[in-house]
This record gives sequence, structure tokens and C-alpha cells, in this order.
Amino acid sequence: MNSAADLPSVEAIVIGASAGGVEALLSILSPLREGFVLPIIVVLHLPDERRSHLADVFSRRVAMRVVEAHDKTLIEAGTLYFATPGYHLSVEQDRSFSLSLEDRVHYSRPAIDFLFSSAADAYGPALAAVLLTGANCDGASGLARVKQRGGLTIVQDPKEAQVATMPLAALDAHQPDHVLPINDIGRLLVELERIAC
Repeated sequence: MNSAADLPSVEAIVIGASAGGVEALLSILSPLREGFVLPIIVVLHLPDERRSHLADVFSRRVAMRVVEAHDKTLIEAGTLYFATPGYHLSVEQDRSFSLSLEDRVHYSRPAIDFLFSSAADAYGPALAAVLLTGANCDGASGLARVKQRGGLTIVQDPKEAQVATMPLAALDAHQPDHVLPINDIGRLLVELERIAC
């Protein structure tokens, strides 16, 4: 892993995951300390029909404030946001959220590509994007967009992902800054926050 000196100062973290994502996210987010300042915005593919219980599940296991992202809400420091099932989640230039019902991307709504691409445009080099386990290729083009805009890109090592399709699609699309096992991704987020403080 690169030394902290090589890491950029970021203002937000976006994470995308699909199959196997709940366990992967808990591994990364549970160890974060109380008072972690960077906002973290997550798209996790879930069946549309049901109300998401992610915020409830994670608020019991994570020291940060955990909420579902709402339309027009400004992104606040130290908050973990989950995309609402059935809506695409985008970050606007003023760093507020926008929810939309545009067509599915890779059979998904919310789609990781939507979040990553819009956040890349809003934050530019001050964004870190993490792509985890999953069974389709959502996130690969969004991650490439983050890289293109100067952001930091991190992909879970496909060898240890529960479902390697999504990390492998990302590796086909571009060379991320880091390809790491899940525990190292958690440590990297801690380092990024330390630098940002």
C-alpha cells in the first residue's frame, strides 16, 4: 500500500456494491471511529420492492450518523448516506442530492455509475470512489469517470470479493489507484480521513 504521503486530500467518499455488499460494507465501515468527518455515500443494489432497512442495520453497527439520502438534501460531513431503493442518486454541483426515476442502468436503479459519475463532476480530484463485490458491471464506467476527473479510485481485490464480476469489470475499464482486500480498504479510508482533518 502507498504511504500516506501519496494520498490526496478528499472531501467525500462514494462506495458501490452489489451481491455480497452488505458484509463487505460492514467490514469497511464498522471500524471507523466516532467523529469520522468525511461524508460517505453508498449505492448498494437491492430488490426494489422492499423498503430499505440498510440505514437501521448500519446505524447499529457504525459510529457515524446513518441516513437514507433525500432529494435536495445538502451533503453533510460525518454522515453515511444510502441511496433510496428504486431511485437513481446523483450529486449536484452544489453538493446536494438529486433522486430520479430515469431508466435502469445495468438493470439497476439506483445505479453505481449514476452516483460515481455525478460525484466525480461535483467533487473532481477531492473524491475517493470504492467499488466492491457484485454480479454485474455497474460502477466500471463511473469509476473511470472519477479517475478522469482526478479522483482516487479503489477496487476490491476480485480474488477475495464474494462475487468478482464487478471488480473485474472495473479492472477491464481502467487501472485503479488501489486494488485491495477489504481490510486494507477500511484502513485506507481511515488514512484519507486523517489527511482531510
